[in-house]
Amino acid sequence: MKNRTIGEVQVSAIGLGGMPMSIEGRPDRERSIRTIHAALDEGITFIDTADAYHLEADEVGHNEELIAEALRSWSGDASTVLVATKGGHLRPGDGSWTLNGSPEYLKEAARASLRRLGGDAIGLYQFHRPDPEVPYAESVGAIRDLLDEGLIRMAGISNADPQQIREAQEILGGRLVSVQNQFSPAFRSSEPELRLADELGIAFLPWSPLGGITSAGDLGSRFEPFKRVADARGISPQVVALAWHLAQSPHVIPIPGSSRPETIRDSVTAVDVELSPEELGLLNAA
Repeated sequence: MKNRTIGEVQVSAIGLGGMPMSIEGRPDRERSIRTIHAALDEGITFIDTADAYHLEADEVGHNEELIAEALRSWSGDASTVLVATKGGHLRPGDGSWTLNGSPEYLKEAARASLRRLGGDAIGLYQFHRPDPEVPYAESVGAIRDLLDEGLIRMAGISNADPQQIREAQEILGGRLVSVQNQFSPAFRSSEPELRLADELGIAFLPWSPLGGITSAGDLGSRFEPFKRVADARGISPQVVALAWHLAQSPHVIPIPGSSRPETIRDSVTAVDVELSPEELGLLNAA
């Protein structure tokens, strides 16, 4: 497995997004554990989760607990795996997503996440999404405090615009290590944030890199150039899309969500796909 860097930590160039294993349409627990184990066996050392990845109101942290269980039961060395989680999003149990960016809530949420994940500190903690009811500086200030207290080892932000990225970097005293925004062949409006992360030398973590849970399987039919390159190489359009992500910048680490061992095994093969300039030009214009 090829590696990339988050902060000073070397991680696999492709990570695993845990959300599909805990929200609507999720598989049974046994299949989810097999999926996480398959990712780890293939060399994935970066897993992304959040306390809001759950279905019912009374199961906050479902995905964090699932990942912790999988790491405990894995036959390999779990200390080599960086787990990133997020706080600031909530799911009241009716299918909706709500926000709470208050410093008090974020600190409480981080402590709860640490209890679920185990260990002395959270590897990477990310402010999940800006809350318009709370000044951004106050929310990021809470992340800074968690960093200073040693409850988290690294700090990141998610769903941020360029101004917020620069503000977070200043508030954190230059210690911002990652930005996690939506980016895919279907959603390219986060390219300014990707380029800024590249300029700042911090990791850019595209969420829904294949277009989202309900659309990932249709990527080839929706974006014909990706299918054309895939057919010519004898690989899946999804692998081509992940290789395209990796070619955007050495700081990009896509985190495809998966709920089946087969799909994550297919995804990791993208690290060995070197797209030609002609292929990249075709895909960039798709």
